[in-house]
Amino acid sequence: MFSTIRNDIQVALDRDPAARNWLEVLLCYAGVHAIWGYRITHWFWEHGLKLIARWLAQINRFFTGIEIHPGAKISEGMFIDHGMGVVIGETAEIGKNVTLYHGVTLGGVSLKKGKRHPTLEEGVVVGAGAQILGAITLGECSRVGANAVVVESVPRDSVVVGVPGKVVEHKAHKGSMVPDLDHNKMPDALGNSLANVIRRLEAIEKRFEQEEKTLMNSGEDWSI
Repeated sequence: MFSTIRNDIQVALDRDPAARNWLEVLLCYAGVHAIWGYRITHWFWEHGLKLIARWLAQINRFFTGIEIHPGAKISEGMFIDHGMGVVIGETAEIGKNVTLYHGVTLGGVSLKKGKRHPTLEEGVVVGAGAQILGAITLGECSRVGANAVVVESVPRDSVVVGVPGKVVEHKAHKGSMVPDLDHNKMPDALGNSLANVIRRLEAIEKRFEQEEKTLMNSGEDWSI
């Protein structure tokens, strides 16, 4: 137990430059507290004491602002930064070294029982306010931009932005499973598309100008 607690504190120290020492993390990090609370509720859930598990999860939610269903499966190295408004559904599965920012939802889109929440593989980073919905899979080391809405599975090393979320880039895997926290460096898919349209319009206008000069130089009367 103490080894797990030390590891959780070290994860926060490694991924949040605002964390100055272990005591600050121990006392002030709601995301770490939520993970500890989840582990207790998950133990009760796995041992058939589901009402107690849900009740304790509600208490955990009250104190941390983070809602984690006790039936979710979360691996070691999970870090929730800031955390307020994070929701993790019952059948969600989270791999090692995943990072979630505030306002993230791992939600379902079906009323049917069974697998209905996302699976996040190792090293995934999900930006603030992103919504990952349905029984989909985010491949290893993928990044999801802030406020994206992802409803389809994506392969490993993907960068996903937009509503609905689209893969706009594949990053070369560097061999390390430590999360890449540069989730602010997201491609501007809409801006890039608009820039391409403007470039094409400028090329068309230039071509028309050249055609107009050619006709004028020919000496022919094209007036109407």
